[in-house]
Amino acid sequence: MSDLIAKTVKQDGGSIAVYLETPKFSGECVPISVAAKVMKKDRVYVTQGLQEKRLPFGTAFKREGSSHFDYYISPKLFWEYTGYVYKGDE
Repeated sequence: MSDLIAKTVKQDGGSIAVYLETPKFSGECVPISVAAKVMKKDRVYVTQGLQEKRLPFGTAFKREGSSHFDYYISPKLFWEYTGYVYKGDE
């Protein structure tokens, strides 16, 4: 049995898609540039949102002794938030 019976998401342009099952994901992290483009925002909006834990589809973390952040955006959580299915290497 599927873990998702029905999921309605708003697509670009206002169309509605209804998923009866969870789409298959590549397992790859959604790049910041792709997330920003899909959301029609700039990269800073996405990175700052992840750093401040305001966007629920990923995380930002800083390695000890570094000033640089690394980011992870879950393809499944990003789909649940935006309706966009990331298929990898786009």
